[in-house]
Amino acid sequence: MESEIKAVVDEVISLVTLYGLDVIGAIVILIVGLFLAGRADKLVRRMLSRSPRIDDMLRSFFGSLARYIIIAMTVIAVLNQFGVQTASLIAVVGAAGLAIGLALQGTLSNVAAGVMLLIFRPFKAGDYVEVGGRSGTIKALGLFVTEMATPDNVQIIIPNSQVWGSAVVNYSYHKTRRLDLALGIAYEADIGKAKAAVENLIAADARCHNDPAPLVAVGNLGDSSVDFVIRIWCDAGDYWPLKWDMTRALKERMDKEGISIPYPQRTIHQAAE
Repeated sequence: MESEIKAVVDEVISLVTLYGLDVIGAIVILIVGLFLAGRADKLVRRMLSRSPRIDDMLRSFFGSLARYIIIAMTVIAVLNQFGVQTASLIAVVGAAGLAIGLALQGTLSNVAAGVMLLIFRPFKAGDYVEVGGRSGTIKALGLFVTEMATPDNVQIIIPNSQVWGSAVVNYSYHKTRRLDLALGIAYEADIGKAKAAVENLIAADARCHNDPAPLVAVGNLGDSSVDFVIRIWCDAGDYWPLKWDMTRALKERMDKEGISIPYPQRTIHQAAE
């Protein structure tokens, strides 16, 4: 009995002697690796937080990516500490990753496009944009899809790859916009009087900017009218209210000044028989 116990103790001592340092080394590598992974996550997030163009979601994504990369390297180092041939393991994982990437290439392209959109920020939540043949207000931008809402509050979900691969027209990007209006008056009307009336109307509205200065000019001699080109700069948020109010005000002012806005007409001359 004593000989059997002694044999077991000797075997344990032999195993401890043989693998003890490897186990201790693996534990140290694991602890250091997990510590560095956590530090890398926080460091990446802190560095990216210095840029206002990088979204919180993107900071979280890159922080988690750095942490998982270090964890994967730590696992490989621990296995290598025990003598496991990690080269073949890496090859298998790489092949599996390639297969998964090919199977999910559409999804991964959306993720890649989402990352690019979050970095370059061609728009932000609340902007009114036209993209991918759709127009609406941006509600949310994720790693996979972009959510929009039409003016009548219909939800639109567009894959990020389509957003990144198409032209983006952002109507809310600049703080100011130019409002273009057209006004036609009769050929018999006084052009100078009409021009002065329009300029006074613009000057009376505080939403119209003086810099750049408004433009009121004769732009075309149409079939039935003398056409004015009216260009007014305003705040982006005032664009539509100003457009609606100014269109009505132009009609009312022309009526007040006795300047007619003609209907399309055609004069026919009939030869005498």
